[in-house]
Amino acid sequence: MPTIKVSKKEFEKYVGKKLPIEKLKDRISYLGTDLEGIEKDEINVEIFPNRPDMLSVQGFARAFSSFIGHKKGLRRYDVKKSGEKVTIDSSLKNIRPYTVCAIVKNLKFDNERIKELVQIQEKLHITYGRNRKKVAIGIYPYEKIKPPIKFFAEDPKKIKFRPLEYNKEITGLQILSMHSAGREYGYLLEGMKKFPFFKDSENKILSMPPIINSHETGKINHKTNDVFIECSGFDFDVLKKCLNIIVCALADMGGKIYSMELDYGSKKTTTPDLTPKKMKIKRDYVNKILGLNLKENDIKKYLERMGYDYSNNTVKIPAYRADIISEIDLIEDIAIAYGYENFKEEIPEVATIAKEDRFEIFKNKISEILIGLRLLEVNTYHLVSSNINKRMNVDMKNVMLENSISDEYDSLRSWMIPSLMDVLEKNRSNEYPQNIFEIGTIFKKDLEENDRLAILLCDKDTNFTKIKQILDYLLNKLNLKYEIKDVEHDSFIKGRVGRVSVKGKDVAYIGEIHPKVLSNFGLEMPVSCLELNLSELFTFFSKN
Repeated sequence: MPTIKVSKKEFEKYVGKKLPIEKLKDRISYLGTDLEGIEKDEINVEIFPNRPDMLSVQGFARAFSSFIGHKKGLRRYDVKKSGEKVTIDSSLKNIRPYTVCAIVKNLKFDNERIKELVQIQEKLHITYGRNRKKVAIGIYPYEKIKPPIKFFAEDPKKIKFRPLEYNKEITGLQILSMHSAGREYGYLLEGMKKFPFFKDSENKILSMPPIINSHETGKINHKTNDVFIECSGFDFDVLKKCLNIIVCALADMGGKIYSMELDYGSKKTTTPDLTPKKMKIKRDYVNKILGLNLKENDIKKYLERMGYDYSNNTVKIPAYRADIISEIDLIEDIAIAYGYENFKEEIPEVATIAKEDRFEIFKNKISEILIGLRLLEVNTYHLVSSNINKRMNVDMKNVMLENSISDEYDSLRSWMIPSLMDVLEKNRSNEYPQNIFEIGTIFKKDLEENDRLAILLCDKDTNFTKIKQILDYLLNKLNLKYEIKDVEHDSFIKGRVGRVSVKGKDVAYIGEIHPKVLSNFGLEMPVSCLELNLSELFTFFSKN
């Protein structure tokens, strides 16, 4: 887990209240963080990965102040219009297609504030940003920038600028080998013919994300009062949350937040958006999960202590909270506010003899066989974007969530292959072959659930024959015979897709992914795959 070190003096200033040292240690530990120690003026604490908003002294103090009942309820932040614009060029498609931006003014930087800014940027890069792969953050002295700003892709040999803390100008391509940040993060741009860049209206380069800022336009110092912030990556909603976390921390420093217009050509939007999200919560369900008998006022009290507003069974969620996906996440926060130390231990009046489920044994055997073939097992979410089926070139409807707070996770997956295609997309910069598999649950409209096995082979030489060899070996190990008949499926290449049946029952699709689908996921390598219904297959296996 990420560890942050904060000044106790600064922490207490943002909290707005001092606690005796033992009380401070006790309350920090029960907030959902792991206190490593307090020595003199330094608090050393581990932050759970699900709370990136607490990776700064401002965010940590904000959560703590509410938790101890000093500044309860939803924090509100004003966002003024700057009138400034950022243009996102279409050349960024399949490179780093999205950015979100903001301006924060009236800041006063000293050594401590600069240290705090660097810490939140670095911690968010490592955790929420997945070492800059998912999110890259740039923070710049705004007085050195002349808007409008352009985000674009270009041949790195044609772009030249002085990277941060380097002694001269070099090309974007040279940065990968000559600058320490380039050597560390250059793999994120490996194999790309064009690199992403930000520049202002005077064609001054601001940065080459996700690698490095310009020394001329990207270095914060004591004279900086206003900053331009950008987050770039592959998922717009994830970027929005990251930007919200940063601007709220800077607002807590005393800054004023200003929005910017983002021009994507066919679409225009404005960021940051700090409008609280709304989610329904049911008191009966809260009490069922927690084993309590909380009243309406109790739920309101505990939610306010965790930084929410609550009325009429509706919770207003701060725009900087990236971890609240469903009602159960709110219930977890109610439990934290109630106090885990206040739950009574109960021994259930049930006596059982444990044994491993036969279906789990079957799935473990499948995994062992595939690991023996040097396939890498992955684990993805049940929740996916409903748009993922369009990227698979099929008009398939997922089971939609009633109150999703993110387009990224607004439905239950209806098949496995799209989730694994998403894994390949996020690992385009890694070496090949990438041969992966997953055993997971899928969900149908009639509320049917079943377990599936998906296998994807991604390499320059993969084809139908190679994925069929995997199928041959797997079913032979299970002592099952099968047949394949030709079918058509818009996710696969025509003539290279088949329906697999065992004892007359259709149990799988197998084939090569269509080039259009590969393009939708930004993949340049061919992919062959199969998806096998393990719930059906188990009925045959268990009879053998």
